[in-house]
Amino acid sequence: MNKSPKKSAPNNRTLIITDTEKKELSKKLVKFKSKTTVNRIKNKVINQDIFDALKYLPDNFIDLLFIDPPYNLNKKFNSNFFKEIELNKYELWFDSWLSKLVSKLKETASVYICGDWKSSPAIYNIAKKYFIIRNRITWEREKGRGAKTNWKNCSEDIWFCTKSSDYTFNVDNVKMKRKVLAPYKDDKGFPKDWELKGESAFRTTHPSNLWTDITIPFWSMPENTNHPTQKPEKLLAKIILASTNKGDFVFDPFLGSGTTAVVAKKLGRRYSGIEVDNDFCCLAQKRLELAGNDKSIQGYTDGVFWERNTLNEIGKKKKLNKTLV
Repeated sequence: MNKSPKKSAPNNRTLIITDTEKKELSKKLVKFKSKTTVNRIKNKVINQDIFDALKYLPDNFIDLLFIDPPYNLNKKFNSNFFKEIELNKYELWFDSWLSKLVSKLKETASVYICGDWKSSPAIYNIAKKYFIIRNRITWEREKGRGAKTNWKNCSEDIWFCTKSSDYTFNVDNVKMKRKVLAPYKDDKGFPKDWELKGESAFRTTHPSNLWTDITIPFWSMPENTNHPTQKPEKLLAKIILASTNKGDFVFDPFLGSGTTAVVAKKLGRRYSGIEVDNDFCCLAQKRLELAGNDKSIQGYTDGVFWERNTLNEIGKKKKLNKTLV
């Protein structure tokens, strides 16, 4: 007896594609068999194997390279599977495609490379061959169940690199609103380095390399997809705003469900990326089309990044106050 398909929860907003949509979205993807130009890849999703596609990309066109490769662990990506290998072999694999991306970068380019605690040593060893390593960002990936025989793994790394000493970093574009627990006032009774929002005090602070304000996409968020390692839009917004200007070219060689391209589009940047899986490419293309009408990024409002949950807290208080009046 066939079971009826499981119904989604009423508030489940996970983005899906139907077979009909897949046929139409697939027509908008690109694949190259000869040397191409920036105009031909601009704002396109490349559905192709990375080693094949890299042979045909132009040189010296990328302003920001964001890389979220398979980490060195066993992971299934739809029809593709990455198997954990010895660290030295992971380094060789990593180098085999990173070395081919170097010529695609402008001299002023920035590079961000994601990894977990197992992959980070290999990433560092290979990245330092080609780039100036500026920093290691650690961000809190608060998701999943606790471990019974080990510390729960809830952080990931992002290595911030540049190709040269001439690069973009817009610090004013990535400041954060943090809640002030003990707001001080000056001699005249005015707020000292903080402001009042609703009933809460907030201070605008400079960004650090420890990010605790990121919310992992989950089923009630419209940006959520079925990709197993999807990065949050807010995380990409921080990187893109810090290391590019409007009109710059953002490139992602492991595009997945398209977060990098989607956020680049929302923020007025040119973009492209490579993804071998057709289903994920179609998801990316659908998200890009939706981004034409909705440029919102959760946690980023009024040109400022808000500490996790604080913006919602202000909205709830405003709604409550209106109800009481």
